[in-house]
Amino acid sequence: MKMNFPEDRYTEVRGLGIRYWKIGDGPPLLLIHGLGASAEIWMHNYEAFSRDYTVYVPDVPGFGRSEKPRGPCSMSDLLMGFIGQFMDSLGIERAHLVGQSLGGGMALKTALQCPERVDKLVLVGSAGLGSGVMHALRLMSLPVIGELLSRPSRIGARIFFSLAVKDRSVLTKDFLDCYYRLFSLPGAQRMLLATVREIVDMGGARDHLVRPIMDNLQRLTQPALIIWGRQDRVLPVRQAHFAHENLAGSRLVIYDHCGHVVNLERPREFNRDVLDFLSL
Repeated sequence: MKMNFPEDRYTEVRGLGIRYWKIGDGPPLLLIHGLGASAEIWMHNYEAFSRDYTVYVPDVPGFGRSEKPRGPCSMSDLLMGFIGQFMDSLGIERAHLVGQSLGGGMALKTALQCPERVDKLVLVGSAGLGSGVMHALRLMSLPVIGELLSRPSRIGARIFFSLAVKDRSVLTKDFLDCYYRLFSLPGAQRMLLATVREIVDMGGARDHLVRPIMDNLQRLTQPALIIWGRQDRVLPVRQAHFAHENLAGSRLVIYDHCGHVVNLERPREFNRDVLDFLSL
């Protein structure tokens, strides 16, 4: 059975066409995906949230069906400023932010730069909380090796997501076919590698990107929920504990027998825990 998704809409951010979904009615809630993913990674979540919130699900610049920058650009600058600019493009003054992996790092950066625009934070296997990163991503930062590891193929799509989950049964044929098509779009491999090489090297996450977030966590006053998979191989679970210790009043939920993409692997519990937190 094929997957059915909301209607694709487009807005413009820094001259790029940005694909997004909008569903539901209520206070704004943004779902921000991680590296190499797209709006589809929230396939089991947006509907549950849309019963109480207006849910916005963008493809961040360079990923999914959003436009890929054509010339040289700083992907880290583009991504770290994206959430506020996306909100501006749609007239959203303030929102709850739910960020997974790289999307979590983007949400943290937004909360630090524009605290008045962020209601609550949900950080799901979030980037920006330490230098530890899976070795496969470090290898992708290398010339030639990165090109080989990221070459679009169905097997490559399976390997990419297999490293990110504990329960591989969630990687259905439809899901993998969807991502093979997205990975095969013109410019997709180039943007993935450009982003990896800006944020990661063989030593892990680049210090000049994570340190400004790590050193300023205690400045954040927004209520925060931190969700992690205990068997996360992409970003180690110790980073969840670091965030919990440094975000005053934060809540920490760790799912056992679960990997990096908690919202895909354990959607029922994830949706329940997020909605409970947002309703407080």
